[in-house]
Amino acid sequence: MISVVVGSPGSFKVEHSEGEPEYVYVKPLVRTRSQSDLLIATKSGQHVVLELISDGESADTTQPVDFLLEYNSPRSLVVAGSPVGDTVLASTVEPPSAPSGTHPSKALSAIDEEFEQQKSINAPDWKFWQGQQIKTSIGDIRQWNNQTAISYSVFNASDKPVEIVPPQIQITGLTSNKKKRGKKDKAGILADQLEVSDHRLSTTRLEPGGRADGVVVFDRPNFKQSTEKLFLQIAQADQVDKPVLVQLPFTPPIATNGR
Repeated sequence: MISVVVGSPGSFKVEHSEGEPEYVYVKPLVRTRSQSDLLIATKSGQHVVLELISDGESADTTQPVDFLLEYNSPRSLVVAGSPVGDTVLASTVEPPSAPSGTHPSKALSAIDEEFEQQKSINAPDWKFWQGQQIKTSIGDIRQWNNQTAISYSVFNASDKPVEIVPPQIQITGLTSNKKKRGKKDKAGILADQLEVSDHRLSTTRLEPGGRADGVVVFDRPNFKQSTEKLFLQIAQADQVDKPVLVQLPFTPPIATNGR
């Protein structure tokens, strides 16, 4: 397991021990009704998001309730590759051996090619964010059929280690209420998370002066309203409620067949 992040640390206590890598312990801290999101990132690249709800003292029973939620990834005879690559079927037949003195090379998928290209950039154009410990840089933005791929880099500009969480894609728009007599319109902001179909991230822990490179692929909607904007969301593990939002063009400047 790589990291465990809770959205409301004042309402829930989350513990994880390296001695028991398969278990995460959650305990409510307040007696009032509370709710929070819990993000668990594993070494295998999987991410589990749980919604924590505590009824507090309003619960019907006064007895403590303990329960165990066991999560296992599905198993099958089909080995799924990258969503932007091909699917490989498991087989018991051994492939023919390569000629002596040669080493067979495996072709990189489209997302891995973008990932290697972003890592090879020596001097990215870093953008500083006020109040943040990290800087960001955006690389290629490509359209792959009905998907969009974003290459990016993150730099730790502080003198302390920083841990980042997997990227997210956010679309936001303005909403307004109808006018009431003698009152003005009140505008609000509505934000939605788009589905991330695949991503690569070189590391989640950045030492002082350290750098991480990544690629994120998501299903972009076919259209949007004029007030809506698209953002790449990058957050530190210790302040997921204050992410860096990098605005993205709705129409990617580069169009290629990523499959």
